[in-house]
Amino acid sequence: MADPRRVEEGLGHAPLVHEDDKSNVGDGIKNEKEIERSIVIQDEPVEQKEEQSLVKQKSKRVATLDAFRGLTIVLMILVDDAGGAYERIDHSPWNGCTLADFVMPFFLFIVGVAIALALKRIPKINEAMKKIILRTLKLLFWGILLQGGYSHAPDDLFYGVDMKLIRWCGILQRIAVVYCFVAVIETLTTKRRPTVLEPGHFSIFTAYRWQWLGGFVAFLVYMITTYSLYVPDWSFVVPHNHEAKRYTVKCGMRGHLGPACNAVGYVDREVWGINHLYSSPVWSRLKACTLSSPNSGPFREDAPTWCRAPFEPEGLLSTISAILSSTIGIHYGHVLIHFKGHSERLKQWVSMGFGLLIIAIILHFTDAIPINKQLYSISYVCFTAGAAGIVFSGFYILIDVWGWRTPFLFLEWIGMNAMLVFVLGAQGILAGFVNGWYYKNRDNTLVNWIQTHVFINVWKSESLGTLLYVIFAEITFWGVVSGILHKLGIYWKL
Repeated sequence: MADPRRVEEGLGHAPLVHEDDKSNVGDGIKNEKEIERSIVIQDEPVEQKEEQSLVKQKSKRVATLDAFRGLTIVLMILVDDAGGAYERIDHSPWNGCTLADFVMPFFLFIVGVAIALALKRIPKINEAMKKIILRTLKLLFWGILLQGGYSHAPDDLFYGVDMKLIRWCGILQRIAVVYCFVAVIETLTTKRRPTVLEPGHFSIFTAYRWQWLGGFVAFLVYMITTYSLYVPDWSFVVPHNHEAKRYTVKCGMRGHLGPACNAVGYVDREVWGINHLYSSPVWSRLKACTLSSPNSGPFREDAPTWCRAPFEPEGLLSTISAILSSTIGIHYGHVLIHFKGHSERLKQWVSMGFGLLIIAIILHFTDAIPINKQLYSISYVCFTAGAAGIVFSGFYILIDVWGWRTPFLFLEWIGMNAMLVFVLGAQGILAGFVNGWYYKNRDNTLVNWIQTHVFINVWKSESLGTLLYVIFAEITFWGVVSGILHKLGIYWKL
């Protein structure tokens, strides 16, 4: 059973606000009723209070963070399983931003917020560092296991991967690297943190200058490498009719932001090897590659060679840029800690959110730096972090200020058990287990029967039936399961 206080990885439970810090996070409140209204909380189970954690004081949970994390998991399930039916909510083939493109930066944003609160007090730095490294290794292990090619759930009923083709990068791997980087800085600078902020609008930034310095270093590394690294010609092999056909991509340039010759892809080919990259990149849905664009379809006869090439959307250089998403998230957590009133917090959050959106829009529509998830461009960082800040602020108003907690309870429950829902739901492990019990042939499974006969045939539309199946048989199902597990006090921790 998980300790609800262990939340740094962003896939655990909500971050914490300490009882003795109510004066720092309240709204100038005086009595118990106002306290409960200011921060929606839930007491920890008795046995979990005895467990040791990075923060030893009795803690309270902020509902907004669980709800935001739950929303991110729900979006992931929706776009992964309904994106095939509605391609326009799936990842943008290259430049631009769709619903699916918000999932990863929303995860990283909430990781940052969680770190700020979970590592607010650190009794022993060495112990904290050990736990950070251990949790990072656990995330890396689960990421490689689930997305490295070993698991083929839910459709294929076998396990195993050729080590020559294993994929080293993925969602959890990116979260692990970003979490480790940001959490280590937060831990090592614990003695440099101010107890009380100095007057001034920018004091919250100067108080945590080391965190921003870390983000700025990541920004410099990404920008310098992206625009100055020389990308030579490269080639790859595609199996075709039991034969291997080699394709060559002509480059020989610097600073290119297109699919073929960008530095992000070049770094991954050199570091990981081209056989260890994601083999079905979304750029194959571009008009240059298929006449079915923005949907998937057969390649055009005159399609460029790179249309068939692998590309790693969670690669090394783009992960360095992704550090900025958590850096902005940790700033939101620091605001929650230091500012007393709702209006003061929201002023900080909303102004930064809209500021980031404006910067992103200017960069994108002037063609200076297009919004691009695959490259994790700086404009993409600003756009998605700004959106995350606005959504987070909206949740805070609805749940913590106005007290509208009930409509968002299912998101809270999913957010409390986000790792479990991610593994069993979003990665299809439970559906794969159910599909293992088939009748006569492997396509005749309970999952397929429900999707076909209860949803698609009833609504006489594959697209609408698939969408309704995802909403009711997956998202609603996991909301109910998470609620039951919460009532039983069962959480999956890392």
